[in-house]
Amino acid sequence: MSRQPIADQFDQPIIVLELPARVGSHSVTLECTARQLADLEMLTSGAYRPVTTFMGYDDWRSCVESMRLADGTLWPIPITLQLHSQVLPASTCEIRLMHQGRHLATMEVMERFTPDLAREAEMVYATSSQEHPGVVALYEAGDVVVSGPLTIHALPRSFTGPEYLTPLETRLAIRDRGWRTVVGFQTRNPVHRAHEYLHKVALELLDGLLLHPLVGETKSDDISAEIRMRAYRTLLENYYPRDRVLLGVYPAAMRYAGPREALLHALSRKNYGCTHFIVGRDHAGVGDFYGTYAAQELFDTVDPAELGIEIIRFEHSFYCTRCEHVASKRTCPHDSSQHLALSGTKVRSLLSGGAMLPAEFSRPEVAAVLADGYRSV
Repeated sequence: MSRQPIADQFDQPIIVLELPARVGSHSVTLECTARQLADLEMLTSGAYRPVTTFMGYDDWRSCVESMRLADGTLWPIPITLQLHSQVLPASTCEIRLMHQGRHLATMEVMERFTPDLAREAEMVYATSSQEHPGVVALYEAGDVVVSGPLTIHALPRSFTGPEYLTPLETRLAIRDRGWRTVVGFQTRNPVHRAHEYLHKVALELLDGLLLHPLVGETKSDDISAEIRMRAYRTLLENYYPRDRVLLGVYPAAMRYAGPREALLHALSRKNYGCTHFIVGRDHAGVGDFYGTYAAQELFDTVDPAELGIEIIRFEHSFYCTRCEHVASKRTCPHDSSQHLALSGTKVRSLLSGGAMLPAEFSRPEVAAVLADGYRSV
């Protein structure tokens, strides 16, 4: 693996403009949905750079068709502000983006267009099935897209806690630790032994690990971010070297777009200072919509120099009862009868059924946190 130093130059902090709110006949006040809030947070924090506002038509169309912005920059998923046309008068020139009565940003509306949602679903999600949660969310979000420059009044913060670090703050923390190579790990699932295996294999090769669980909107049956974060803290306190791991949060909403979302996860982690990124089995997938290694295969089509972050690929891992540890087919000689499949889906299934996770699935301290979290829901 190549060792690329983290850049010494850091972006300036986001400037928040304390401007008086203007409300008139051509203004619309919008209470952001969870997904809109997550997208706004990623845009305003710099996590989605070079995308800094909700996309207009040219960027949307190019992104859908070619995984690139209109200027040719690699970018796999549209970040748009979809609204329902019946609540958006044609004369609208300004949208006030709100959350729980707080004025977060103002968009000066410069574009308005009707997106081809069927085309977006097929190209981005590779399906139009209403069984896919990302497709459902796409169609429910609205029939019109608006775009224009954003004026930020208050930075959105979806998560409270010391783990909330903006991209700039994360890069500074990495610099302070003296790490020259940093591997990012993305998950929306509760932590299990297979995750720990991936982390520690990567730490044998690289200076530091950014544990970066997604805390934005997920499916209703996913385990809450609060419980997952408690599990991560417990694991790190007991089983990881403290000077080699940085725990942060990734405020994005989950789209379940499989390969394209894996590419988005990698590109945005560059903004957090990662030089490497882990892509394992069915990254960002849901159900049986994508092949087991479809995400890894998409990276095969991208020029590594353009990608700008090195991908660490892992095959499916499992607990081998003969080896008595987590392994993969690369390291374990035993047949599948000796293997216990480890996955977030299996962990959720056991917890929802009231079962305690066995030691082969999860460290006992972590299992206790997850079980307690499920009982309290």
